[in-house]
Amino acid sequence: MNTTLKLAIGSVIVGAIVLAIKALAWWITGSVALYSDALESTVNVATAIAALIAIRVASRPADASHPYGHHKAEFFSAVLEGVMIIIAALLILREAFHGFMNPVALDLPIEGLLINGAATVINAFWAWLLVTRGRIGKSPALVADGKHLFTDVITSAGVAIGVLLAIVTDWWVLDPIMAALVAVNILWSGAKVVRDSLSGLMDEAVPQDVLDRVRGIISTEAGGAVEAHDLRTRHAGKATFIEFHLVVPGEMSVFDAHEICDQVEEALKTAVPGARITIHVEPEHKQKHAGIVVLT
Repeated sequence: MNTTLKLAIGSVIVGAIVLAIKALAWWITGSVALYSDALESTVNVATAIAALIAIRVASRPADASHPYGHHKAEFFSAVLEGVMIIIAALLILREAFHGFMNPVALDLPIEGLLINGAATVINAFWAWLLVTRGRIGKSPALVADGKHLFTDVITSAGVAIGVLLAIVTDWWVLDPIMAALVAVNILWSGAKVVRDSLSGLMDEAVPQDVLDRVRGIISTEAGGAVEAHDLRTRHAGKATFIEFHLVVPGEMSVFDAHEICDQVEEALKTAVPGARITIHVEPEHKQKHAGIVVLT
């Protein structure tokens, strides 16, 4: 079992534990803000399960029906997570409205905050671990899950401040107001997760720094060729697809052209882990005098 899959399973377990702790905090206090925090944790568990399924699908090797692999499955999970975050925020806004219209004093607020604080510490550590490992392993599902948990940590901190202010001032209306502010923050986070995930589904090109690195490698490692043009890139989970046309002298043998391609591919795979490279070799009369100039 690979590390990414282990982390995905761990997310389900950690999410269930945190949900139980936060539900307890809400149950003993009756706080709308703590309820909003617990509700977001319910989404955490659901999305962690979705991420686990997506990662298992994405890890499958290419087959006849999916010759390019199953990498994009993780983007579907990330989109689903973003949508569920937005739904949770809307539910919280509804509860905040009812709490604002009928504010009530909380039961055992300090005890509830301490219990909720323990869940926040667990979430903060796990969020950091997911984002760090997800970026190393190029797993958008894990990164999205980690970013969502970081939002949950911010949510919990805001909730704690709101409840403490309500206790100090005896203005219990601050409890639903804080819940509403938390919901707005969650809405922003959910929209960002959806936007980032859709870029992967739409075959967005690699970031500019990676593209510059690819162009530089082709220019320096394709010695013997004339030029490279029609460079195209896209990313899908752990895989980065790189395609371009390589122009070689017309009299060059197939063997020598293949050797150049092998050299370029090896360099690209070293610089861009998970690279899938397609090179179309063309004779010199196909030169466009544009694109990447090969250094000799």
